[in-house]
Amino acid sequence: MPNLWNVESIKPGVADELPGDTVPAMFWAAVARRGDTVWMREKKLGVWHSWSWNQAAQAVREVAHGLMAIGFERGQTASIQANTVVEWVLVDQAVMSCGGVSNGIYPTDAASQTQYLCEDSRTTVLFVEDDEQLDKALEVRAQLPLLHRIVVFDMEGLSNLDDPMVMSLEALRALGREHAQAHPDALQQRIAAIAPEDLALLVYTSGTTGRPKGAMHLHGALTWTVRQTALVLPQVRGDERMCFLPLCHVAERVLGEFSSIYAGSVLNFVENPDTVPENVREIAPTIFFAVPRVWEKFYSAVTIAVREATRPQQWAYAWAIGVGHRVAGRVLAQQPVSAWLKLRFLVARVLVLNNVRRMIGIHRARYLLTGAAPIAPDLIQWYLALGVPMLEGWGMTETTAIGIVNRPDAMRIGTIGTPAHGVQARIDPATGEIQVRGRNVFAGYLNQPEKTAEAIDAEGWLHTGDVGTVDADGYYRITDRMKDIIITAGGKNVTPSEWENELKFSPYVTDAVVIGDKRPYLTALVMIDQENVERFAQERDIPFSNYTSLTRAPEIRALIEGEIDKVNKKFARVEQIKRFHLLETQLTAEDEELTPTMKLKRKLVHAKYAPQIEAMYR
Repeated sequence: MPNLWNVESIKPGVADELPGDTVPAMFWAAVARRGDTVWMREKKLGVWHSWSWNQAAQAVREVAHGLMAIGFERGQTASIQANTVVEWVLVDQAVMSCGGVSNGIYPTDAASQTQYLCEDSRTTVLFVEDDEQLDKALEVRAQLPLLHRIVVFDMEGLSNLDDPMVMSLEALRALGREHAQAHPDALQQRIAAIAPEDLALLVYTSGTTGRPKGAMHLHGALTWTVRQTALVLPQVRGDERMCFLPLCHVAERVLGEFSSIYAGSVLNFVENPDTVPENVREIAPTIFFAVPRVWEKFYSAVTIAVREATRPQQWAYAWAIGVGHRVAGRVLAQQPVSAWLKLRFLVARVLVLNNVRRMIGIHRARYLLTGAAPIAPDLIQWYLALGVPMLEGWGMTETTAIGIVNRPDAMRIGTIGTPAHGVQARIDPATGEIQVRGRNVFAGYLNQPEKTAEAIDAEGWLHTGDVGTVDADGYYRITDRMKDIIITAGGKNVTPSEWENELKFSPYVTDAVVIGDKRPYLTALVMIDQENVERFAQERDIPFSNYTSLTRAPEIRALIEGEIDKVNKKFARVEQIKRFHLLETQLTAEDEELTPTMKLKRKLVHAKYAPQIEAMYR
């Protein structure tokens, strides 16, 4: 009975059908069509401010003219080093409207990384968010002879700065207004000269296996991908989106910013990464894309809240979520739901499940989307039991964020779905590698033709590096990364991600890395969830002074050992973890062990924690 999840309202369809085969053409067509309606909202100092399409267009126009005024030419690169803020989007559209190439740099990157990315991309103009990001740019500008201007979004604390290379975004916009008066047709001429085959974006890979590589994305491929995405993940005017993942990442750029331009959905920017849970409840998005780490945190918060609830409340939750699981199972199996089960589900929603959804902020969501990293099937099942469709998809930087995806009316948990419209996929019979082909595949790596040749073969197939299977109905399942598969000393092949995802389902675990290649047994490095584990310790009067002492407490080790034992029961003996080590440092996106999407870098972790790993095999 699909309408229990309102699947009818999210079936694949067509959005606004905006014209344009370049990103600027699509953006300016959206402005002409939507005018004074709201496109973006941002919260500053506790107050929400709105940007209409016309207001955004005026800012984009001024920034673009300002760039031309300081000598920015077609084909040149401008980089943006900032958090996910409105100015990021405005500058992104301005750079591309000038015929330039837009490149993102993570705000967590160190000065040396900023230097490398600007040097490799031949950046001539660098936009930075604030004084912190400016310091990085000033530290390395002497090594960047092509860089001739640095533009700052937020000048707080920089009022006395006197540097001819540095200017504020407001000053650039003022220059742009003057330039527009003197050259009223200049921007339109630039936009008209952009071809679908022109380079639009550089998106650098996370660099887990070496220096980051600049994936080149063309205008025509981007607009094609956005249109194909709309067929399987539809948006409509009036949809509310949250914009909080890094815009440097291809997923937020394409599935967020560009898809919003095409569909007319509203982008809501969170105050900062720490206020995401609070802002979700305020915004109550109707479409919500997030990485598994976010979904795990929401689940953990609910799990802890239930454990702290009264016995009657715990019983009510257990009954309601059980009913939800039964309904979800029948819907997924495309089996009818009896009138009696429908009635029980309605009661469960009114009494319990709707409150859980409001606690998270997904009570208005038409569907949820998860991607960018593996997720435990049980976690998806839990969201479905709440009555909200969660769609798992797969894509990568090199596939412009989209590739294989579950459709709202044809979900299959445990798989990443079927190829998106216009995308071909296959399994290499020799290696089990998933390979894809389509216009969404990137144009290659900047300055690295040999790496491009390794990634894309002569027939246009992208070698993804992911190992998987496909069933008779065309649903793909990823088992692991080719380079991550463990072969134990006994010759057994083990895919670590499946075990790791199961452990991350625990509210007390944030991440884990399974070790065991050419080893006699498997071990794991585990990163605890600080907030939940601290609460556990405080409620039981377990003494600790800081994060490190928390991980060393015998009671906490026993807690995590219990969580590991629960997961081990689901796996064969050869796939079970025999020993583990708790990482004693709380890691953030600024630490080298984590990618910007908060995944542990397996290779780096192996090297950095080699002594701890060896100790588990003594």
